[in-house]
Amino acid sequence: MKIAVIGTGYVGLVSGTCFAEWGNEVICVDKNVEKIMQLSKGRIPIYEPGLETLVARNQKAGRLSFTTNLSEAVRNVDVVLIAVGTPPRAGHGDADLSFVHMAAKEIAHALSGPAVVVVKSTVPVGTCDAVQKIIDAVRPAGDVSVASNPEFLREGSAIDDFLFPDRVVIGVEDERTEAVMAALYEPFSDGSTPVVMTKRRSAELIKYASNAFLATKIMFINELADLCERVGTDVSELALGVGLDHRIGRAFLNAGPGYGGSCFPKDTLALLRTAQDFGVTLRIVEETVSSNEARKRKMALKVVDAIGGDVDGLTIAVLGLTFKPDTDDMRDAPSVSLIETLQRFGATVRAHDPVGMSNASRILENVAFFEDPYECVRDADAIVVVTEWESIRQLDLVRLKSLVRSSNLIDLRNAFARGAARAAGFSVSSIGRPSEPELRTGKSLSEADPRFASPVRSLVDARADRGKLLPSEPRQ
Repeated sequence: MKIAVIGTGYVGLVSGTCFAEWGNEVICVDKNVEKIMQLSKGRIPIYEPGLETLVARNQKAGRLSFTTNLSEAVRNVDVVLIAVGTPPRAGHGDADLSFVHMAAKEIAHALSGPAVVVVKSTVPVGTCDAVQKIIDAVRPAGDVSVASNPEFLREGSAIDDFLFPDRVVIGVEDERTEAVMAALYEPFSDGSTPVVMTKRRSAELIKYASNAFLATKIMFINELADLCERVGTDVSELALGVGLDHRIGRAFLNAGPGYGGSCFPKDTLALLRTAQDFGVTLRIVEETVSSNEARKRKMALKVVDAIGGDVDGLTIAVLGLTFKPDTDDMRDAPSVSLIETLQRFGATVRAHDPVGMSNASRILENVAFFEDPYECVRDADAIVVVTEWESIRQLDLVRLKSLVRSSNLIDLRNAFARGAARAAGFSVSSIGRPSEPELRTGKSLSEADPRFASPVRSLVDARADRGKLLPSEPRQ
């Protein structure tokens, strides 16, 4: 098929590249001249493991190209994907659809014949109806149909999520559009992946509901982590015992400093605004949003308490800045609230992140950034782990301890084995674990008895790891 993708942000670039990987002829469009020039040279503007290789492979094969000329790109295509941004409107919380509407108008004027326009952007219920009206005002009736096809890509594993998804959700209003969309996702015609065909409004709502549920799950385990600290239990043991119930699942039960990124914060707010517009109250989602914002501020107080109640004049080393590992995304990252609060309390902040420091430097002021994590912690009064990058998990605890001025380690992701950190000489404060050594053994079960941890963790990992690889790439 011939496909045009409008927007080369995270969703558009990954989707366009993966459709090309399936053998389609894809042209990606963006108004940013510099970005298109860089992409045409194989330079990727975002950090996503495996994406650069996939882009290069499909460019070389002639299946993937980039342009700033929307009219030329969509003229003779079968499918046009709208993958432009829908940021929250300042002061409102609902999604700003101006880019979607603008793209729809330009597409309507540029198309030379029948086509299917697919809204890939995350949009509120009813947006596809509005896009259809915009196009129908220009095109002959029935010439162009609109479908909803929300994305479910996780930053850091987006390519695998696209090529081997849990499900594909497609919203259509007629049989012809359904047939085109089924052809677009022909690789799943063998039944390997469920393809859910719904009405457009159902597809739009599925996306928001999915993200709101996952955000709620994160805050559920975070609040239980606070309870674990009070009653003297370990949240990792709690999450394991609860998550092995297949009705619940282990995913998103990792306690931490709160959620961030490009999806959960804006999508929960947009869902709340949609509900308000239709006179519906979503109390659970409201509490999730409120709890997450409060938790980010609470993490700074946790650091202050762990150090002794006062950070004025002290130096804090923050390891990990992005909202999660394997991405350079700093949007709504918990590290931002944490650092800004610590600075207001009088602390000097140093920071390290494997790939996020460039983006972080545009947001955070008066922070010293270090490429070397060991230099970052030198002479610090405390180390705070905010993002559990694997490179941070693998740091030498003994070497870290030899460099710091004080022994305070505040692990907001439970990235380090607490027993090993204590053995290195650190005073450890973590999430969902009592501050003092447990009365039972002084260790969590996973630390105390590897024979207990190994088989159970292997089972969890086996279920989580779907064993799927990119085409022509070896198993790691």
